[in-house]
Amino acid sequence: MIKIAPSILSADFAALGEEIAKVEETADLLHIDVMDGHFVPNLTLGPLVVEALARRTRLPLDVHLMIEAPERFIDPFAQAGAAILTVHVEACPHLHRTLQQIREAGVKPGVSLNPATPLSALELILPEVELVLVMSVNPGFGGQRFIPSALGKIAELAARLRALPNPPELEVDGGIKPENCRQVAAAGATILVAGSAVFGGADPGAAVRTLRERASGA
Repeated sequence: MIKIAPSILSADFAALGEEIAKVEETADLLHIDVMDGHFVPNLTLGPLVVEALARRTRLPLDVHLMIEAPERFIDPFAQAGAAILTVHVEACPHLHRTLQQIREAGVKPGVSLNPATPLSALELILPEVELVLVMSVNPGFGGQRFIPSALGKIAELAARLRALPNPPELEVDGGIKPENCRQVAAAGATILVAGSAVFGGADPGAAVRTLRERASGA
């Protein structure tokens, strides 16, 4: 079954505990975007906030490091309670070493690609990861429109992952809505990240349920 990971980037930051409680019973993971104002043009949060969130939820924390030199922050985010740490191909000159560092910290390693980065950048690293995140918008801000060309990229990557002995999860982040989530899941995604589609309405818990049902073709 498709998994839904609400992104707190679109939640009310003044009431994060209450926002998370609204999706506690319907979501599968909680997606946390960490931005540094350098790798992407925005600033969000750090390990202290992740640690606070870990105390408020049973949901695994899916921490997406959209930062330069992420290797400097692997241990702090692991200690804060991250279940998954995803780093960008574009930010890691020594990607294999960084993924080893994540695993050694006791966290599942993930790797992410920006929309313009080709799948060939993953060719030698796929056996080392437990999650691949395809960005279907340019990272840095919530509420953007899904880039249609991402569908072909997702489908091609899904085929490559299925050929592996232990296929990683295929996560897609950016512009996921009820009207396109079925296409994205059909292309091969196993986890859908959704921000404004979840936290933009009156009932985030019901929004998660709707996304899962539509993605599953129900």
